[in-house]
Amino acid sequence: MVTAEAADQERASLKPGGMMRRSILKPILAATLVCGSLDILFAMMLTVWRDRAIPDMLRFVASGPFPQATEWGPDGALLGLLVHFTLMAIMVAAFVLAARRIPALTDSPLLWGLLFGLATYVVLNLVVVPLRFPAAWPPKALSVGTQLFAHIILVGWPTAFITRRYLRG
Repeated sequence: MVTAEAADQERASLKPGGMMRRSILKPILAATLVCGSLDILFAMMLTVWRDRAIPDMLRFVASGPFPQATEWGPDGALLGLLVHFTLMAIMVAAFVLAARRIPALTDSPLLWGLLFGLATYVVLNLVVVPLRFPAAWPPKALSVGTQLFAHIILVGWPTAFITRRYLRG
């Protein structure tokens, strides 16, 4: 009974006048920086592990929206970082905005972070990447495993916990 009352009280602070007054800019920025950094560091580790060059990987990221970026040298690599963090900000903003509209998304960050990570995996790896890079389909098992790890552990869960912390106070 006490936990139910506490949950009701906590959820009440998420209703208009509570959570609605909180800025969404802080959780979006914080989660973008945390998740974007974790994800790109993981990508860099995988790149080195595969005996490839990090700038080449970054230029490949940039080549999604800018196909010629693979030929742009250091500028292409820098653009790859910008593209990466821009995509991360868009993904994070989608979750934060959804959580602001549906406060129950902050009740269980493990569950919602897992589902958010799976959703971002599906959108990026089963829709966006195959449309832009058809040769990347079907993905290899190792790629599926590393991408699911990154999307759930490095993006989904941190986004859900950071959103909960900032929107609930």
